[in-house]
Amino acid sequence: MDTRTRTSSRVVTAIVVIWLLIGVAAAAQRNYFAGSDASCAKLGTIVVTIVAGPLNYVGANPKVDCEMPQPSR
Repeated sequence: MDTRTRTSSRVVTAIVVIWLLIGVAAAAQRNYFAGSDASCAKLGTIVVTIVAGPLNYVGANPKVDCEMPQPSR
């Protein structure tokens, strides 16, 4: 493997990890990890907030609204 390729791969990996850590920090600051009421909407919002990363600090406030299908009777 070329040294340049290896270096760029490490840089990209570091950027992605830092991006996701910033997203985790944003979710924690919004208290998304508090409580035990796990729902589709709450888990979706947490995931989208983490993926949005630094965009959370420039005004993005991603929310997910979903409903789980109910079993037939």
